[in-house]
Amino acid sequence: MARACEGADCSNDAGTLQCPTCQKQGKDSFFCSQDCFKRNWSEHKKIHKSSSNPLGNFFTPTVISEPDPNTGHYNPFPSFPYTGSLRPAYPLSPTRELPAHITRPEYAKDGIPRSEQNFVGRNKITILDKKQQEGMRKVCRLAREVLDEAAAALKPGVTTDEIDAIVHKACIERDSYPSPLNYYNFPKSVCTSVNESICHGIPDHRALKDGDIVNIDVTLYHGGFHGDINETYYVGDKALANPDAVRVVEAARDCLDAAIAIAKPGTAFKEYGAVIEKLAKSRNCNTVKTYCGHGVNTQFHCAPNVPHYAKNKAIGIAKPGMTFTIEPMICTGSAKDKTWPDNWTSVTQDGGLSAQFEHTMLVTEDGVEVLTARLPSSPGGKVEMPAAATNGADGAEKPAA
Repeated sequence: MARACEGADCSNDAGTLQCPTCQKQGKDSFFCSQDCFKRNWSEHKKIHKSSSNPLGNFFTPTVISEPDPNTGHYNPFPSFPYTGSLRPAYPLSPTRELPAHITRPEYAKDGIPRSEQNFVGRNKITILDKKQQEGMRKVCRLAREVLDEAAAALKPGVTTDEIDAIVHKACIERDSYPSPLNYYNFPKSVCTSVNESICHGIPDHRALKDGDIVNIDVTLYHGGFHGDINETYYVGDKALANPDAVRVVEAARDCLDAAIAIAKPGTAFKEYGAVIEKLAKSRNCNTVKTYCGHGVNTQFHCAPNVPHYAKNKAIGIAKPGMTFTIEPMICTGSAKDKTWPDNWTSVTQDGGLSAQFEHTMLVTEDGVEVLTARLPSSPGGKVEMPAAATNGADGAEKPAA
């Protein structure tokens, strides 16, 4: 059930923005936005007990840090209890524009994917005809090209906002709309999730560092269809030398491959999770339960749901003509997640590393066709564990606990 905003004059559902004073006092107090929080401060402050700082009774607590004098960047949520070292670097760049000739999905204007919200038939899995399958092949091929172009630009010093600009431009060059843009008001054209970020990271001005891992999640809308793909990449030599980074990235890569290996007509969508979880545990990793794979076609997200953990209750079996994603999110430590106050960025609760890989697949008569398959020229790819890795982090598969 949605949590109500604490604003006395507000009927909205709350986001994840909390009153910093209440946080310090161990109280739950959530608001839908900073504007709502500030507007209601004079009344809300009455619930606070006496504070060692009497000025706190007169002034609204600071919820935005001071900009760096050299860059102008700032942390918009300084009171938020971050789980790891990653911090946002605002302000976000202005919304990127698209030429008028680019065909937009239904949510491009107001952020609402209405067809995905229809209650009637929402669990029915679409079976595409031959022409529609060709449409999916094309958009997925274009999505692969865009992802590869973005990945080729990765290096220490590059910001995730620069990656967003590359993706946006590459989509336009292919007469395509970047599907994440304004989907439920997501502000950018791609998701970039760094280190402890599980998914849905918003590109900003933080420069990637030697030692980071970063997931780039690209989806294109072209010809009336969405093509969805993501991969996690190593940034610099330090990442390649980090046993934990290599362990989790390669575990996520192998989990996706293992799940695809059992995909064929008749495979139940609940079966993939057991394969993924067993392999993840054999690498001393865990799999996130909050997010799952999904159907994708004329809608960005639709039936079926494809969980990545064992003993799930997903319904349905694969049939020829269906298109869906598998996209396991694997963590070095806790698989429990926490969402930043931007209402998008999902991170591990313990600050441990997380990696993800995703493909869009078409079910054929005897298996699946991976529509977003890597090309011989695709950047990245499988790497071996660092030679010095020990204590179960050598990447070799071990019996599951």
